[in-house]
Order: sequence, then structure tokens, then C-alpha cells
Amino acid sequence: MAMIETINLTKKYGDLVALDNLNLEINAGDCYGFIGPNGAGKTTTIKILATLLKPTWGEARVDGNVVGYQNHLIRPVIGYVPDFMGAYEDMLVQEYLEFFAACYGIHGPKRKQVVNDVLDLTELGYKRTADVNGLSRGMKQRLSVARVLLHDPKVLLMDEPASGLDPRARIEIRELLKELRRMGKTIIISSHILHELAELCNAVGIIEQGKLLFSGDVSEAMSKAELGFMVVVGVDSRIEDAAELLRKVEGIDRVELADSGEEQRLEVMINPESGLPISDIASRLVAQGFRISELRREQVNLETAFMRLTRGVVS
Repeated sequence: MAMIETINLTKKYGDLVALDNLNLEINAGDCYGFIGPNGAGKTTTIKILATLLKPTWGEARVDGNVVGYQNHLIRPVIGYVPDFMGAYEDMLVQEYLEFFAACYGIHGPKRKQVVNDVLDLTELGYKRTADVNGLSRGMKQRLSVARVLLHDPKVLLMDEPASGLDPRARIEIRELLKELRRMGKTIIISSHILHELAELCNAVGIIEQGKLLFSGDVSEAMSKAELGFMVVVGVDSRIEDAAELLRKVEGIDRVELADSGEEQRLEVMINPESGLPISDIASRLVAQGFRISELRREQVNLETAFMRLTRGVVS
């Protein structure tokens, strides 16, 4: 049974269709990257799964329970991390966590133990006596994750958890999410930082204008986008002439100059159906007097698949 499932899930705001018959299935233990342009419907989906919005029609299930009818069974098994956590003035980090632990019905010695455990997991123990309002955005995001872990939920719903963070804070959040996945949590993450999703997630969904364009693992996304593969070619001189030569080769879709400082490099995109071998590129260049300094195949990334599969429109 899927841990998260939507069936023809639709959400309308007047004449605006934010979600259009969304059919989604996420298995237990998956780390699912949910990507799409601004306004595509990612946050609406997550808020419905978090029982904060009601669908106009269709159905959403979390751990087999129906959103809108069995919310009292869904809320104990989910943790929702919004893209921005409001500051709590005059509260210390430990007080903040103890307050929410009490809201979850955790009392006595167990509450102190649970708070200490989540502080250790999120590496915030040294900040337990710090003012919540004085934390950096990165630390607030980690505290927000600590808060939703207090009741040990099965499912984590994370809306742009790395938005606005500096590089170090993004790395810390990413490593924390990896640890949570190792613990067996089912995680859905909406994000625009696509290369991090490719590293972190075992499956992705691409949504645009409220419609799910693709759902599956990253390699399937590459195949659906018919990306082929990229070859990086380095030559000692006459880079423009080399580019012009390769653009005439059947089976090569695109040749672009790479921005690599003083090095002379070309990025050559091979058509996936051409069967053109890399050695053919080398032999053609050598036959025309070019000296090759570099020749290597590169994996096309999730960002390229996203750009190929979407058109950049919103609801």
C-alpha cells in the first residue's frame, strides 16, 4: 500500500485551477522530490496532505486514511515543515520544543528525553538556551525539523526546506534529510534546488500548471525527456572551427562553447537515437588537424530534464 496517494485530486480557487486531477503515489520509505515552476501547485498539494486545505474534489490518502474525513488519524503520523517558520519571541529553543512536545501529549521525563533526542539529531544541542527569534534562518529550519520529529512521524512534508539558506546551511539540511531517510521516514520535498534533489531523492515528480507531467525515478525522467548524453571536448586551438565542424555531424543535436576560463572546451549533445560513438567525434576532429586535449562523457542532470519536460507556465 502506498504511504501517500492522490486520486484525481483537484483544487480550485474560483476560476483558478491550482491542481488538476493529480494522481500521485509515494511508497513507504521513499524520498520524493516534488518540482515545478512557481505557482505549479506544489505547496497546494503539500497543504492538502498536511490536512490544512480541503480539495475541491478527488481524494488524498496518507497511510491509508482519507484527508478531510480522517484527519484525526493523519495528523499523528505526519510532520509538516513550511518554507518559513514564524519567530516565537521570548522563547528559548528548549522551551519552544517542550511547548510543542506538550501539545503532542508528551509529558514528564519522556518529554525531556524526546527534546534532548531531537536536539541531538538536528545538532542544535548547543543552542538549547538560545532565543528562537535570534537564530539564523538555517538554524530555524533545523529547529522546524526538530519540532516535527518530536512525535516520531512516519511522513515528513517539506515545502522548500532549503529556500533562502546559505550554502553551508543547505548542506546541513541535506545531510539531516539523508539521516531521516536512513531512519525509514517517508519524505516529500518541494524544491527548486534540482541537483540536490537528484542526490537526495530516489523518485521525483514534475508538476506544471496543476498537472503532473512525470512521476518516477530520476533515470526514468532522463529517458522520458529523451536527453541523450553530453560529451565534453577540449581542443588546443581554433575552438570556433571545431564547433562548426561538429555541428554538421549527423547525430549531434547541439554544440556549445563551455565557460571554462582559458581552457578551450565544447559541450556536445548527442541525439539519444543516433548511436553516434564518442570515438567518431575524436576521429573527425583529428582528421581535420585538431589536437584533442580532453574527451569525456558527462551525465545530463535533473535540471536539464526539468527544462525539457516543462514549458515554464503556471496556473
